[in-house]
Amino acid sequence: MPAALDGLELGGEVLEVGPGFGPATEALAPRAERLTALELDSSLAGDLRARLADEVEVVDGSGTAMPFADQSFDAVVCFTMLHHVPSTEEQDRLFAETHRVLRPGGVFAGTDSLGRGMGFALLHVGDDRVLIDPDRLESRLAGVGFDGADIGIEKDFFTFRAHCHP
Repeated sequence: MPAALDGLELGGEVLEVGPGFGPATEALAPRAERLTALELDSSLAGDLRARLADEVEVVDGSGTAMPFADQSFDAVVCFTMLHHVPSTEEQDRLFAETHRVLRPGGVFAGTDSLGRGMGFALLHVGDDRVLIDPDRLESRLAGVGFDGADIGIEKDFFTFRAHCHP
């Protein structure tokens, strides 16, 4: 998470998509005036809600059909979850929904795995694993309206930031 957010001002209203069991959520909570976490798995959402109820609003729902009004957030973030979205078409719907809920000038930032190594493969046996090609991510984000995408490659993951045109 730090690599994706280093030097980035998130703004007041922040949405985290796909927090899972919430390690990034805990680190994000002090950085945002108001943090909302959108989680598809109702069990994980319930656990997160019980643990962080005073700091985070946890909403059950999908990143491909977000239950939020247009232009609700200053920033949307997601960490190591995009490869869990079951198809490139659904990933693109998530990108489009992210763009829809961002305010003009807002930022979409995060990380995802490059899927390297046997450990990654073993960790995802029987799980959705649709890797994103970082070389194509900028054009995919531009296809739903983002501009100014910045993609960085690390050892086992990539970072990204894209802006919603003001």
